[in-house]
Amino acid sequence: MAVYAHDVRVWTVPNLVSALRLAAIPVFVWLLFGIGDRGAAAWTLAAIGATDWVDGFLARRLDQVSELGKVLDPVADRLALVVGVGAIVIDGSAPLLLAGAVLLREALVTILMAVRTALRRPKLAVNRLGKTGTFLAYFAFPMWLGGNSTLSYADALGIGAWLFAVPGVVAAWVSLAQYARGSSGAAGQGSAPAN
Repeated sequence: MAVYAHDVRVWTVPNLVSALRLAAIPVFVWLLFGIGDRGAAAWTLAAIGATDWVDGFLARRLDQVSELGKVLDPVADRLALVVGVGAIVIDGSAPLLLAGAVLLREALVTILMAVRTALRRPKLAVNRLGKTGTFLAYFAFPMWLGGNSTLSYADALGIGAWLFAVPGVVAAWVSLAQYARGSSGAAGQGSAPAN
């Protein structure tokens, strides 16, 4: 079945994946603050991050790109990152400076995209460095959380967090500069939202 530019389908496999990722965010918060299980919370957030690419891949593979999916996927991505990083900072498991750099970058990308939309300019294509930075952050912050847990491999997770976070933050900020200049180094179609 062909997918048209204004496809309004709601019940698609990719949208279900995005909805499940969104539904896992409060579970992560409950695991961290409700029962205080940092290990389970870390694994939950890591799973949310690891499935970041699944909904987009399925949308293209199954020919199920939809208008809802174009909104739901980036909302799930940004919300998972912002809530995840924010909660881990509140928990005291991650360095405030690096967490602040990630959250500030996300806020600036969101503002940049809103301004471009208000000016009726085309959305920037996904930036490879932005995707890399987001991917690394999705793993660094759960690793910091796991590094402060009772998991038997907590020390290794703490070291891994630094190995993921530093290049991730650098990649994310370089990509923001590229977005601001409008040179996207495209990894996707021009209609895909920046990451």
